Order: sequence, then C-alpha cells, then structure tokens
Amino acid sequence: MTSEDQPAAPAPAPTSLANRYGRQKRALGGKAKRNIVIVALAAGIGFLAWVSTSGAAESVSFKDVGYSTPDATLAEIDFQVTKNPDTAAKCAVKALDAKFAVVGWKVVDIGPNAADAGTDGGHTTVHREKVRTETQSVSAVVDSCWIPDRAK
Repeated sequence: MTSEDQPAAPAPAPTSLANRYGRQKRALGGKAKRNIVIVALAAGIGFLAWVSTSGAAESVSFKDVGYSTPDATLAEIDFQVTKNPDTAAKCAVKALDAKFAVVGWKVVDIGPNAADAGTDGGHTTVHREKVRTETQSVSAVVDSCWIPDRAK
C-alpha cells in the first residue's frame, strides 16, 4: 500500500486558543498597581501604629529569682516584676511537687510603687511570697502576671 492508497485524514477543525481557553486577561494598568501599593502601605502603617500604641504602657513581665521549701506545708518564692511604677499588677505563683503537680497556688497583688523603689526607676521590683502547700514541694515558680481590668 502506498500513501496514495490510504484514505486522507480529516483536516482538523479550525480552532484558536482564544476560542478554546478564553481571551488573555488584561494586565493591571500602572495607575491600578500604584493605587494597590498605596492602600497596602497605608494599611501596614495603620496596623503598626495600632500595635505599637495598644497595650504598650500596660505591659508586665516577670522573672523567677529563687525559691525555698522550709517545710512540707510551705514554699517561698522570690521573683522580679517589671511594670509601669504607677500601675498595679497581679501574679499567680505556684508550688510544684517532684512530679510537677501543683501543690500550692496563690494570686499575689503587686501594687503601684514609688519611682525610687526597686531598680530601673521603679519599673523592676523584687518580691518574696509564701505559698501554703498540700504536700512537700520541690520548686516554686511564677505562672503568669497581668494588669487587672480597671473597670472592676
């Protein structure tokens, strides 16, 4: 059989890529791109301003300094609190046994303090608290500190 004897293959239907897949999308113009960048920058600057001003003056941090367990029913914890001197805070302290179970818990009120109290212009103060325990504790730590709501 020769190529002349074979039946001719049907010609493909005339289709264009645009008919099959749709037209090519238009690119954003220079003005639209500029407006998107301006809106994104304004939103970013606004977010950073909000983050930097919200709660910055109302922050509190703590650091465990040490502990002692004088007997089976008492634990003492020494810790530092850093906050604005004229702001009150609360800290939760806990005593733990050998299996890290909580055997004593107490919420401590840290009142406002004078600028000459502690270090850092009155921002950092040292505290010692006694926590009653159910059984012998082997350590004591600060769980958390926070600024209480003023509305209450």
